[in-house]
Amino acid sequence: MSAELGTSRLLAPYFSSSQIVWTIIIGTIMIALALGAVFGGRWADRNPDPDRLYLRILAAAVWISLIPLVGKYVILLVSGLLIVTVSTNFLVIAAFVSCMVVFVPPLFLLGTVTPGLNKFATDSLDDNASVVGRLSACNTVGSILGTFLPTFVTIPAAGTFVTFLIFSGLLLLLPLAYFVAARTRLVVSAVSVVVFVGTAIVSPLTGFAFWENRATLAYEGESIYNYLQVKNLSDRTILSTNVLFGVQSVAMKSDGLTGMYYDTALAAPSLADHADSALILGMGTGTYARQLRRYYPGMRIQGVELDGKITRLAGEYFDEPSDIPVSTYDGRAWLAATHGRYDVIMVDAYQDITIPFQMSSTEFFTMVKEHLNPGGVMVVNMNMISDGEGSINEALQATIASVFKEGNVITADVPGTTNRELFAKTIGDDRSFRGTSSLSKDSKAAALRAMTVMNTHDTELAMFMTDVAHRFRQVPEPASGSGLILTDDKAPVEVLGMRAIDQLIAQEAGPYRKLLREQGIPGLLKAVR
Repeated sequence: MSAELGTSRLLAPYFSSSQIVWTIIIGTIMIALALGAVFGGRWADRNPDPDRLYLRILAAAVWISLIPLVGKYVILLVSGLLIVTVSTNFLVIAAFVSCMVVFVPPLFLLGTVTPGLNKFATDSLDDNASVVGRLSACNTVGSILGTFLPTFVTIPAAGTFVTFLIFSGLLLLLPLAYFVAARTRLVVSAVSVVVFVGTAIVSPLTGFAFWENRATLAYEGESIYNYLQVKNLSDRTILSTNVLFGVQSVAMKSDGLTGMYYDTALAAPSLADHADSALILGMGTGTYARQLRRYYPGMRIQGVELDGKITRLAGEYFDEPSDIPVSTYDGRAWLAATHGRYDVIMVDAYQDITIPFQMSSTEFFTMVKEHLNPGGVMVVNMNMISDGEGSINEALQATIASVFKEGNVITADVPGTTNRELFAKTIGDDRSFRGTSSLSKDSKAAALRAMTVMNTHDTELAMFMTDVAHRFRQVPEPASGSGLILTDDKAPVEVLGMRAIDQLIAQEAGPYRKLLREQGIPGLLKAVR
């Protein structure tokens, strides 16, 4: 169980921690344990020598201890090979192959242990069931410890790499004690100890993103929920929760616009009837809150962030305003527990390539709508642009439009990024999206610019809003029975998100795939040097 939980944390910075990845982890590990049980039983019947059993435990322990040192390189190698060869289901295939190569061998060996113990511990058929029951109970107790200790103790306190080393070290002690007591296999035992000590010394020296410039890496660590990386660049400080996909939060070292999706999202207060209060679900390090505070200094702002460690990093590295309250809570649960209403609600909880289903359904968006003042605006950051029938964005847009109704939902793509901002407005006194749908782009831009100047007295932001207005696209309300409307009961966001990832990879890796077809591996290697 500790290896399984460690596996999820080792894969998450590269492939996310979605249900798809968890399914692959659990499935491959169960395959390994099942095969181990079959072969372990055969081997125990054929040759019940305990030396062989303890050798398998020794090999499994050494292998697991090497995972922190070697595993990340294997994962990136597998990803690099597949990204130029696989056209669909990249996430599934890459995660499956990585699990098969890195994690299945040691867990197959551990799967052989229980049949061997049954063989050695059973003296007669009279008490066979009792022996199996006691071994099963011990197995379950070990699984309980292996589940709770990594999640609540070792991973938050020491990280994934050290967690692998702790549990592989405990596992290694068992065969070492046996072989020393039996005065056999001492050379193999000594070599195993040397390998374990070596990987224990070297593994912590490199992180998940081992290729990063260590001079710019201000922080790398883990929380209960995330891998966390803070980079201090010349013009900005950024937080990433995934080493391959995007930036989670950013703080510019100069005043003004960030050049990221937060700027487009600043249209929300000017689209709303009033701009007196804001709620941010997915506070992160407070980028949107800082932008609101800069341009709307009198606005009352409330943040909600599930990961308390991100909130602590926000205060340490990102100058998050100390007077903005941040609740450490799940966004939906927080809405269910409060009754406050806001003029603007920012939903920025779609982290990297992981979309929480409970914050993508009609039930969730209905709760958001109920917490908006009349004429209030919800802005949703959708961070994987993918269009067409069956896309994640189409499903989210249709779901939101079914709640906020036709004419009150618009989107704006963010140039040069994979982000799309969606704005949904409740019925208020005036300036509803429905009422401006017949206006020309220039008229819409003039209206948004004028409202921004009136609210902020900032001409730079107002001129930027002109560009934002030209990017507005109306979202029609889906016809009855058409399109996928996400609900708490049915929200296949993992599958839809995987399709979006395939599209993004196809766009980025297309030239390299063509090069591989035309010039082979030598041409590809020459191009990436």
